[in-house]
Amino acid sequence: MKDILTKKNVKRLLVLLTVVALAVVLTGCASTGTLKPVSHTSGSWWDRWVIYYMSTFLLWLSKLIGNNYGWAIIIFTIIVRLILYPLSAIQIKSTTKMQKIQPEMDALRKKYPGSDTESRTLLSQETNKLYKEAGVNPYAGCLPLIIQMPVMLALYGAIAQTPQLMTGHFMWMDLGKPDPYFIMPILSMILTFASTYISQLSMPKESQTLSSKIMTYGMSIMVGVMGIYFQSAIVVYWVISNLFQVVQTFILQNPIKYRREQEEKERQERERKRQLRRTYKRLKRRK
Repeated sequence: MKDILTKKNVKRLLVLLTVVALAVVLTGCASTGTLKPVSHTSGSWWDRWVIYYMSTFLLWLSKLIGNNYGWAIIIFTIIVRLILYPLSAIQIKSTTKMQKIQPEMDALRKKYPGSDTESRTLLSQETNKLYKEAGVNPYAGCLPLIIQMPVMLALYGAIAQTPQLMTGHFMWMDLGKPDPYFIMPILSMILTFASTYISQLSMPKESQTLSSKIMTYGMSIMVGVMGIYFQSAIVVYWVISNLFQVVQTFILQNPIKYRREQEEKERQERERKRQLRRTYKRLKRRK
């Protein structure tokens, strides 16, 4: 299962780097004090073309629903996730294909067991050929993660540089300030864990290593701790995004159904081996 493990580790590493980079950037921004309101004539291209238009879009959404900035962020999050939905479908489809060709991958590793350059090159060539024939893109799952990072950074900038969003209220929260009751950080931690755990149910048990479990718990705790200090609007985005991820996983690849199918296959395999042992014992007694 090394290939599946490699892919999953790459994805987890990207998630970790995304969160760490986001924390560094947001902490740096926070340390500079209040940012100036953004406009179409702001200095950098990022402010002019990304943050300004995101801010404008969020204000337009909030105007449609009675100037409710919290619901505007929720709707915006759902729109982002719907845009990424096709990429997520490709990711899950690619993972499923990867699982199906795993026996062939194991055969290739046995064929080229050496660690020398020639063996590694031949293994890489044969692996790429197999991926191409099976229609597998081992890094398809990285795209949604890569895309979401600039979205989160732009959302932070739009909130920090839009007075209406900085002073907006939603339920018990000031959107420009951390959640005073830690409810959203706790929800973000729970849903981050749930989305990761449920997605792992769709993977073979062999791929669920100790390191992957540590990463799952560690990432959830990190998101929860960061949510205590981040603006409530950002944490609302995380909560809705992870909730969407949970629902999406059940739609695209029902993990409970997959786990039941795997358990049934394992039961049938145990029964087949048991029957073989019985047959072997009967034949041995006859001799």
